Amino acid sequence: MTSFLLWVLLLVVCWPIALIGLFLYPVVWLLLLPFRLLGFAVNGVLELVKALFLLPARILGR
Repeated sequence: MTSFLLWVLLLVVCWPIALIGLFLYPVVWLLLLPFRLLGFAVNGVLELVKALFLLPARILGR
């Protein structure tokens, strides 16, 4: 909601920049999507490595 209100404020102050931002947002989102997916994959691999290192401690702790 805050981003929408900021966009409306930008629309009132400078409508050409607001319209350019409105049309470029989906393009930027699509360009950044592979990096977001790569971030999820790297996070998953790091969680797997963490789980492998902590497995002996978890087994001995019980």
